[in-house]
Amino acid sequence: MGSAVNSLRGGSDDLRPADVGRFVGAVGRAANLPDLSTTADALLERPDAPQACYDFGHACLEAGLPHLAIPALRTGRDSAPEAAPILWELTSALEDLERHEDAVRALRTWDGPLPDWPGGYLLAYNTLCSGDIDTARGLLDDLLTPEDESWDLAHHRITLMVERAEAARGAGPMDHRDLRGWHFALTGAVLGQISPYGFDEGMTGRFAYLGDGYQSCRTGIADLAAALAAGGRTPDAVMPLPDRSSRVLGLATARLLDLPVVPIDPERSDALVVAYDLNDSDADLRRSLVPRSPGQVLFEHASCWTEPPGVAADVVSVLHQSVNSPWGENLRVVDGDVVRDPADERPEEEIAEEITALEPEESDPGLAPFTEAVAQRWADGPRLPSMTSGPVRSSRFV
Repeated sequence: MGSAVNSLRGGSDDLRPADVGRFVGAVGRAANLPDLSTTADALLERPDAPQACYDFGHACLEAGLPHLAIPALRTGRDSAPEAAPILWELTSALEDLERHEDAVRALRTWDGPLPDWPGGYLLAYNTLCSGDIDTARGLLDDLLTPEDESWDLAHHRITLMVERAEAARGAGPMDHRDLRGWHFALTGAVLGQISPYGFDEGMTGRFAYLGDGYQSCRTGIADLAAALAAGGRTPDAVMPLPDRSSRVLGLATARLLDLPVVPIDPERSDALVVAYDLNDSDADLRRSLVPRSPGQVLFEHASCWTEPPGVAADVVSVLHQSVNSPWGENLRVVDGDVVRDPADERPEEEIAEEITALEPEESDPGLAPFTEAVAQRWADGPRLPSMTSGPVRSSRFV
């Protein structure tokens, strides 16, 4: 059933809502998702009814099926062009699919001025994520301060994103291939390593599967040191997150930067928080790192771009879809056979020593100049995550 659902990701827009409803109803019954099956049945009875279209689209979004929401939401929009909630839901579905240009086009079909919240905000956000910085700036400047405090965070987020995009434009082209620039604009993170693998074949600097190595970790720490120097940051201690991989990397980082290791305290100022992969850490701990303590820097070596961890690091070594740490259990091919290597059970201090003994690979010469150019907007404000790849797209493997 999952393969059938995924097979429609690239071709569901032109399907009739009734046909999608029939399919989704079967999925809902098979997966014991009553909201899906109930709203699908209602859609089958009245496939042009705005409320049925909205309810079905909302249920699809809640179930993680945004591509299957679009036909019904577009039909509902055509049937009731004055119904703003249907437009907001359609925009949300397109955002989930990273179809920001389509979201902009949908929002611009509104008859008359969009209400600022959420309409104007959604237009500014999707315009920026489409790569149009100047238009996004104009839309942001036109937004009124929200009367409803629940929109304050969104207002702050889009303001930071636009300001970072403008800063990054002073260091690079900010086109659909400038991964470092757009990753900074959307997340606030300085990206150390741009993957050369498949860059022109759909990956554009991100890794898909990454079998990480000790030298990659050493290079990541060297990139971190370069970013700290270029950004004028001088942490006074290293705070590794408590998972094993982060402790290994934290010990190596502390030795190479000649800093003491102290227990993690999200409220401690001027410290360097070290994570191997933030998704390996406790969710509550990650959330506690979103508010920034003064002078604190968060370093994540291997960051998952397909499932962002809910907090944006300040420095990231590599972006991956799936990663195996150097000391974790790994698979390799020997004479045509797949061999499973067990995890490295050595003490963390010993593994860290192996990392520090290595020479780093040559750093990207653009890293330090980029960090210098954006330093006034770097490591500033809350670490709000971004759930989109933005204008620089990469192929996803499912």
